[in-house]
Amino acid sequence: MKKVNNIAVLTSGGDAPGMNAAVRAVVRTGNYHGLNVYGVMYGYRGMLTGDIFPMESKSVANIIQRGGTILKTARCKEFYEAEGRKKAYQNLKKFGIDGLVVIGGDGSFKGAQKFSQEFDIPCIGLPGTIDKDIAGTDFTIGFDTAVNTAVEAIDKIRDTADAHDRLFIIEVMGRDAGYIALHSGIATGAEHILIPERKTDIDDVIDQLLANERRSKMVNLIVVAEGDEFGGANEVARHVKERMPQLDTRVCILGHIQRGGSPTCIDRLIASRMGYAAVDALIEGNNNVMIGIVNNKIQFTPLDKAVKAKQKIDAEWFKIVKILAS
Repeated sequence: MKKVNNIAVLTSGGDAPGMNAAVRAVVRTGNYHGLNVYGVMYGYRGMLTGDIFPMESKSVANIIQRGGTILKTARCKEFYEAEGRKKAYQNLKKFGIDGLVVIGGDGSFKGAQKFSQEFDIPCIGLPGTIDKDIAGTDFTIGFDTAVNTAVEAIDKIRDTADAHDRLFIIEVMGRDAGYIALHSGIATGAEHILIPERKTDIDDVIDQLLANERRSKMVNLIVVAEGDEFGGANEVARHVKERMPQLDTRVCILGHIQRGGSPTCIDRLIASRMGYAAVDALIEGNNNVMIGIVNNKIQFTPLDKAVKAKQKIDAEWFKIVKILAS
């Protein structure tokens, strides 16, 4: 088993609340075990440019409560190419780095998997994405905060919907996954939840809205994931207005407020546990895995499986939505 002495941590892809808590855990756990810990700015791009610096305990003071990421994040097309990855490897070797912790989503893990296959630097992935679309973990860093942000906003929208007897169609983030829509929709009592994982029957949506109108249920909420097959909230609203022009319909797109804000207690806890476990994994030689939490226990998933598998939504959730909205 190859002993690690110098490890680096980076955040990649879309930002997620709790990334800073994960960085903090990696740095302080590494320092505790006598490792030299380096931060890489702007994700994989920083590996190519050599934007790498040493981190100590004080480097991560007062960040656990902050959203975003102090290490910044960016897309890096050059890292997709073999020449770019070779350049990144050479920069890491200049610092003697022999272990890498990547905090990000599916695309970030694909990069880490490819990098670890080509070079002798073991990689550990931490699932940092608000979408919760990675298999091998019950929660991803940032998901709980994003959902709570959406719930708070939708609760406020319901107040004005009730005051005016309106239908509100609310779009939340989720290009390829509907977990934010599903969780926030159930938590706020939405009548319909439209997500990419399930085919949308617009006729059924219209029929139920007409039935609600007949029984004088004038306040309706539809929560739509941005990746829904109809093209998001505006397109759903267009169909509704064509069929029910008498209905006072409004659209609200929550957008990037779901990415920001102070992470919830849950996100701080799972980020801290995962960051701690990532360093332990590197020390123990449990390399090229993603750290997950399943049934409240740390679980390791090989990176190649983590990038191929997607979190699946249980059909029972849809039954719950239908019954509770009736």
